[in-house]
Order: sequence, then C-alpha cells, then structure tokens
Amino acid sequence: MSHETVRYWWNRFGPMFASEIRRKRVQQLRAYSKWKWHVDEVFVKVSGKRHYLWRAVDHEGEVLEAVVTTRRNKAAALRFLKKLMKRHGCAEEIVTDRFASYKAALREMGALEKQQTGRWLNNRVENSHLPFRRRERAMQRFRRMRSLQKFASVHSSVYNHFNQERSLASRDTFNLTRAAALSEWRQLCSGLVQGFCGKLRLVRIRLTAPQHGYHTGLARPENCRADARRRRLCPRSGH
Repeated sequence: MSHETVRYWWNRFGPMFASEIRRKRVQQLRAYSKWKWHVDEVFVKVSGKRHYLWRAVDHEGEVLEAVVTTRRNKAAALRFLKKLMKRHGCAEEIVTDRFASYKAALREMGALEKQQTGRWLNNRVENSHLPFRRRERAMQRFRRMRSLQKFASVHSSVYNHFNQERSLASRDTFNLTRAAALSEWRQLCSGLVQGFCGKLRLVRIRLTAPQHGYHTGLARPENCRADARRRRLCPRSGH
C-alpha cells in the first residue's frame, strides 16, 4: 500500500467522516458549549504565502470551527464569527486577544459586552493549536488554500472525537470513554462504507442498463444501415 493510496482514501472519505461526526456532535455542543468561547488565529504558510487560520474552542477544548482566510482584518473576523454563531448559537463570553479586528467585528454584531481579553485568559485556544502544528510539520506544510481548509476541518472533527483529556481522568474512566469512541467510530465507518457501496452499485447498474434496445436483442440503427449497404455491394450467390 503506497502513500498515494492513503492520500486518495483520505481525500475521498475524510470529509465524509468529518461531516458525519460534526452532524452528530453539533446538537450536543449547542446544549453546553455556549458558556465561554476562546477565539484566536494563527499564521500558516501556503506555497510561501501567509494565510490565517481562525479557530474557536469552547471552555473544555472542543474545537468548534476553523476557517482559512487570506487577510487578517475586520471583514475576516466578522465572517468567522458569523459562521461560528450560525452553527453553534451565541456564547455568554467570548475570550480573544487584544487584536482590534475582534473588537470591531463584535461591535458591529452587537456583542461587544461579551468580549473578554487578558494575558493568560486565552491559553485554552493557544494550546489547542499544538496538535494542528504537529500535523502541519509532519505533512511538510500545505500547497493550496483549499487543502488547508479541508485538512483543518477534518482534523478538528476527528480530534474532537478521540480527545479524552487523559491527564484529567482516571484510567477506568479513560478506558470507558475510549472504548465508546472506538465503538462509535466503527459504527460510523460501517454505515458510510455501506452507503458508498450502495452508490457504487447504483452507478454500475446505470452503466450496464440497456439503452435504446441495444442489449435486448434489437440491432443498432447504424449496424442495420451497414448490413444493408454490405448486402448491396456484395450480394450473395444464387439470389
């Protein structure tokens, strides 16, 4: 099995797995993740050009949203915050750094009183950048903005699914939560694979279905004309 095969599988099935995980978890997150959000942005090089990855996590470290932009200004911050609130509702507190674009965007949205800034208040999201940075180094960075956006979305969903905070739980609790996560992952894999195989069967049936009577014993029109022309040019003996 080559690296290209693994990359093809990831490009084909990764977004499907991530969207299914996100769909199942978003309703649960809306119930308890509105207390406090931590928002921050990081610099990412894409083909030598600087891009910005905006990320938001809740008070427990659950990654809520990740958006890639080419600019770091009020418009980009406003776009990110609107997408975040559209999916997860509105938080009671939004912790950011002292970047002026956050203040301008929140003022326009009418949520300026919810912003909090401090020297160490945003350590939760700062630490959540570390898994992404490790994978970025392992992948030798990115070449396209689209690839960065896809990887950030898929990585955050899968990381949320398996992140059990081992240092904050006992061994028995960790084993139970880990086993539950693996069981849910296997169910998710089997369901998606069955759905994908069903689509392949439908495509195969459509490709092999008879069209215009070609596979039902009827001759094609162009073949009929060719046979008539051949009989005229080369008549059989005795006729």
